[in-house]
Amino acid sequence: MAVDGNWNLTMSTPMGERKATLTLLNSGGTLTGTQGADGNSAPIFDGAVSGDAINWKVSITNPMPLTLEFIGKVSGDSMSGEMGIGPMGSFPFSGTRV
Repeated sequence: MAVDGNWNLTMSTPMGERKATLTLLNSGGTLTGTQGADGNSAPIFDGAVSGDAINWKVSITNPMPLTLEFIGKVSGDSMSGEMGIGPMGSFPFSGTRV
């Protein structure tokens, strides 16, 4: 499944709904790119694509230092899955290709 490109993400979090942008590039199953929110941007890491399954991590500093882990599936111009926030648990996310 093609995942390359720009995406708008919506994440349900303990602090309410959060929006982010995501730029992805798949190279032989290894996923790289950047994720941004609230004027900050960070590289994604540990990213992978296998069929329609997708996963990556990103470290954020706002509203607090955390590593977010995204695990989901891509279907055409949409993606959805779960975002793990360490000890706070997992929460749903969705995305649409820009």
